[in-house]
Amino acid sequence: MDFSEWYSNILERAGIFDVRYPIKGCGVYLPYGFKIRKYTFEILRDLLDRTGHEETLFPLLIPETLLKKEGEHIKGFEEEVYWVTHGGSKELDVKLALRPTSETSIYYMFKQWIKVHTDMPIKIYQIVNTFRYETKHTRPLIRLREIMTFKEAHTIHSTEEDAEKQVREAIEIYKKFFDTIGVPYLISTRPEWDKFPGAKYTVAFDTIFPDGRAIQIGTVHNLGQHFSKAFDIVFETPTGDKDYGYQTCYGISDRAIASIIAIHGDEKGLILPPIVAPYQIVIVPLIFKGKEELVMDKAKEIYNKLKDKYRVLLDDRDLRPGKKFNEWELKGVPLRIEIGPKDIENKKITIYRRDTNEKLQIDEDNLEEIEKTLNNIMEYMKEKAWKKFDEYITIVNNVNEIKEILEKRKGIVLIPFNEEIYNEDLEEKVEATILGKTRYKDRDYIAIAKTY
Repeated sequence: MDFSEWYSNILERAGIFDVRYPIKGCGVYLPYGFKIRKYTFEILRDLLDRTGHEETLFPLLIPETLLKKEGEHIKGFEEEVYWVTHGGSKELDVKLALRPTSETSIYYMFKQWIKVHTDMPIKIYQIVNTFRYETKHTRPLIRLREIMTFKEAHTIHSTEEDAEKQVREAIEIYKKFFDTIGVPYLISTRPEWDKFPGAKYTVAFDTIFPDGRAIQIGTVHNLGQHFSKAFDIVFETPTGDKDYGYQTCYGISDRAIASIIAIHGDEKGLILPPIVAPYQIVIVPLIFKGKEELVMDKAKEIYNKLKDKYRVLLDDRDLRPGKKFNEWELKGVPLRIEIGPKDIENKKITIYRRDTNEKLQIDEDNLEEIEKTLNNIMEYMKEKAWKKFDEYITIVNNVNEIKEILEKRKGIVLIPFNEEIYNEDLEEKVEATILGKTRYKDRDYIAIAKTY
């Protein structure tokens, strides 16, 4: 089974995302998938909150007059915008855009809020849905027309230096986020022709999926004074002069969920990092005739000891253990506990690690071993993901090697940075995407890959 088939199959069978909604590029997060989403973005929320960001919520509808206020920005999105043209049967005087991203709506409000330098910094974020008329091949959680989860942070500062510091902070936040969920990445500064519309420069995080294609999973933009001038966000400086605000923005989407699924999974299904798993532990009683009550009592006892510390499920359904094992392996539960009469007799419990497919026994009174095992699972998953990622990185010195490597081996190709070849002509020559300028093992490179 190739990756694309595996990915579509696992979204359906593991109960993550249903694509049968009657609009192309739109789907439904199912309860199990929604829980993965919830725990994943709780990590990001916590990182943002702890660095002084405040969560907010802006309207979905953006007047065309606002969206067009910054010409370069709307030009970058004009082919992707969904427009609301009627309220009921009445044609609207001003068309309303369904939020493709929120720079223009948020910066209109910044203008209302900022008068003097002491009104800054403002560091806000929201986690919302956004809409883009995607004309390429849509893929669930990867390339959508309704992006179900879009975390966008927006900041404004009184000095250029503070905005630069904010870019560095945002990069560190994203590194911690992806490190926490075990998703490896390459950080690059996007080329001038591929930066965010209206940005001074764009920094992006890319990972590599099992099919060898790179995928952008996070972006950080230094906007300079571009938008503040367009929206007339003027403030009084400490010396009484006037200046425009210095801005940044940065976003992460459902691709974070897609990356968890794609990077950690195997032929059996999902392998979820414990930190985002809807159930970190599932307890499966092994029922034998005449021992039903004994086994269930012990299973409940173990459950009660674990439930306040972990997300744990006691699977007491009237199904064969083998069927339960297959289901929870498909759903990627990090740790399974099996309890049968022999285990009880020996005062043991059997645990199964989804990451390595290993079984081992521990003393039933030694439940501290559970925490150690879950931590070990998380670390092992991170190491395995980074090892696989590094194997997909190829360094070359000759431009002529790039195309063949990307066709055969795929992954990301790095070539020593050279201003003379760093242009769109190189993309045409190698028939791939220039991700940008990157620092890898203390040297500057141009990163190139086949992308989603």
